[in-house]
Amino acid sequence: DQVYAAMHSALKLDSAAKISFVKLEKYQYSLPEVKSDAKEKIAVIIGEGEIVDDSGDKETIYGDAMAATIRKARMDKDIKAIVLRINSPGGSALASDVMWREVTLATQEKPVVASMSDVAASGGYYMAMGCTKIVAKPNAITGSIGVFGILLNAESFLKNKMGITSDGVKTGLFSDVGDPTRTLSEYERKAIQQEVQHTYDDFVAKAAQGRRMTTDSLKKLASGRVWSGVQAYENGLVDELGGLQDAIKIAASLGNLTTYQTVYM
Repeated sequence: DQVYAAMHSALKLDSAAKISFVKLEKYQYSLPEVKSDAKEKIAVIIGEGEIVDDSGDKETIYGDAMAATIRKARMDKDIKAIVLRINSPGGSALASDVMWREVTLATQEKPVVASMSDVAASGGYYMAMGCTKIVAKPNAITGSIGVFGILLNAESFLKNKMGITSDGVKTGLFSDVGDPTRTLSEYERKAIQQEVQHTYDDFVAKAAQGRRMTTDSLKKLASGRVWSGVQAYENGLVDELGGLQDAIKIAASLGNLTTYQTVYM
C-alpha cells in the first residue's frame, strides 16, 4: 500500500484515482533495439523452470527445445560465445542429458559459460557441468548431484478406502510394470533400482569429466548434497562467483572479444 501511495503522490493523483500500469513483458518489446556496429555476438540463452521431456512453457525447460536453441547458437558463425543462464531445480534425467550433449558439442567450437541464478541444482547442475566455465551467485542453490525415481502404489488405498480391487490380463511377465494398482515384485524393484543407479553413475562420471576431477573426488560432493554458491566454489563445483554480467564478461574474455553484441535467445 505504501508503494501505491508513493506512486499516487509522484503522479500527483488523488488516492482513489486509478493508475494505468504496463506489464514488463509488454514494455520490454516497446524499447528501441540497441544497435551496435559489432558483428560478433555473445548469445545469452535462458533456461528457467523444471526440466521436462514433453512440451514446455515459459515456466519449464523443454529439453529438446533448449538443445535446439544451443545448437542454433553453436552453428551461428557470428556468435562467438554462449552464456547459459540457469534457474532450475532439475527434473527429467533424459532431457538434462540431451541438453548436456549439446553443451559439450558447443564447447568444442566456442566458449560456453554457465551463469547460475537462484537455483541450478540436480538437472540444473547437469545443464551447467559441461560448460567451459561455471559462474554462480554466492547464495545460489546448486549441486544436488543425485537421482531418484518414484512409482505410485495405490493398491491398499483403493482397496481399504474405496473398496476397489483390480485384475488384468497381460501378454508378458513385465508388461504391467508401474501399474499403480499392484506392488512391485522384488525382481522389479531391483531392476528399477539398477536403472536409477546407472543414471546416477552416468551423472557422476560426466560431472567429474566436466570439473576435471576424479570420480571418487566428485562422489564426495554428490549423493544429492546441496551447496550454496560459495560452498560450490570452495569445492570446485563452480569456477567463479558472480552474476549474469560477470558471466558475459568472462565469455567475452574467453572468446577474445573486445566489442560485441549481446543477443538473447
